Amino acid sequence: MHRDRQISVPVRRETETDQTRHNHAELRLFFQSEPLAVRRALESILNGLGHLNMSQDDCGTVELVLAEVMNNIVEHAYAGDRSGVIELHISGTDRGLFCTVIDDGLPMPDGNPPMGKEHDLNCTREELPEGGFGWALIRELAQELGYERDGDRNRLTFLLNVDRAILTS
Repeated sequence: MHRDRQISVPVRRETETDQTRHNHAELRLFFQSEPLAVRRALESILNGLGHLNMSQDDCGTVELVLAEVMNNIVEHAYAGDRSGVIELHISGTDRGLFCTVIDDGLPMPDGNPPMGKEHDLNCTREELPEGGFGWALIRELAQELGYERDGDRNRLTFLLNVDRAILTS
């Protein structure tokens, strides 16, 4: 399947009839596995979810978790000369934002998302160790974390617990 190198941000606002049938709206994006495309996708995501009027804390959580997940895909799943497309689906549910991230990159080590590392942060900035913080943050901020390898595709799913009242309005 050919996908163009531009970011596709099909945002569909559902009508009341659609919401009765599907219950909630969905945001879908397809973008290249490149750092600049990830930054643009994050901007598009926050704009696409703007109608939810999330708190600054919830916006920060969404941005942080998605940035960590997508940057890990760029750096590790599509490591070296590999490149490809990242596919993202975000659905509003009664429990928060349910996210699915799909890529055709390398599989997760041992078939599972890393646990992340806890580090002693009582040190100078220069002494901070490199790596391992991202998955610790993802695991702390996301619920229902799931991963599966389906053929040559990775599928990571998780729930971001944002203010539920906004998702049912």
